[in-house]
Amino acid sequence: MPFIKVVKNNAYFSRFQVKYRRRREGKTDYYARKRLVTQSKNKYNAPKYRLVVRITNKDIVAQIVYARLQGDFVLCQARSAELPRYGINHGLTNWAAAYATGLLVARRALKKLGLDEKYEGQVTPDGTLVLTEALEEEDAPRPFKAFLDVGLRRTSTGSRVFGVLKGASDGGIYIPHSDKRFPGYDSENKTLDAEVLKKYIYGGHVAEYMESLEEEDDERFKKQFASYLEDGIGSEDIEEIYTSAYAKIREDPTFKPSEKSKDWKAESRKHRDVRLTHAQRQERIQEKIAAFKAG
Repeated sequence: MPFIKVVKNNAYFSRFQVKYRRRREGKTDYYARKRLVTQSKNKYNAPKYRLVVRITNKDIVAQIVYARLQGDFVLCQARSAELPRYGINHGLTNWAAAYATGLLVARRALKKLGLDEKYEGQVTPDGTLVLTEALEEEDAPRPFKAFLDVGLRRTSTGSRVFGVLKGASDGGIYIPHSDKRFPGYDSENKTLDAEVLKKYIYGGHVAEYMESLEEEDDERFKKQFASYLEDGIGSEDIEEIYTSAYAKIREDPTFKPSEKSKDWKAESRKHRDVRLTHAQRQERIQEKIAAFKAG
């Protein structure tokens, strides 16, 4: 029998160190996080902001986050679930909705910091690559800077995370990026077709699909776009909806909580045990003793 070296011996197991909990759960890429969070020492504990984008089946969440030793702190956040307030009632997870969510979180953050009037960004997006630049005025504040945090999501060309990035960049936040991952980028010619990107910003790809599906399969079209048809929205109305929504977001980006059907705080208290005081506990003990003696 050949000699087999035992690698996982007692020495191995005594030195074994488990990975971080969120790595074990497959939730955090610590290789990327380290580079997004680590700040230069000559910046004297200044926060390093991240534009955190997370996409679920029914929602798009964008947050401006910075890290401290205690954990991550959120400066502000926006969700695509807020878009019905601005007139976007359908397709809350498509590329145009991602752009609107990015625009909303950018305008909200800049308003909170008092920079919304100085850095307006690109008011009428045309699909070109425009980075926010510092003002030429003397003693003018520099633009708010953040870095894109995509988490574990694949950064493929045309991904919706870059829709949020484009919206936030056009909203006036300085996010270092190139045009290589936007829809309409040609990897062979190394050029961006601005018209294709503009079409995605205004929901033109959705309108095109609506038209083609209506011609090919009317029954499937009525089923897939039933909610659009109920509200009387056709392919020709899509661009106008997004144009007016972007204008409304710039007018009033402040967060307004939705109206609740129930008082959920009182509802949750119904199912919670009330903590007794020391006097009440002592009284309860005496009652139990008296009951025991009587029985």
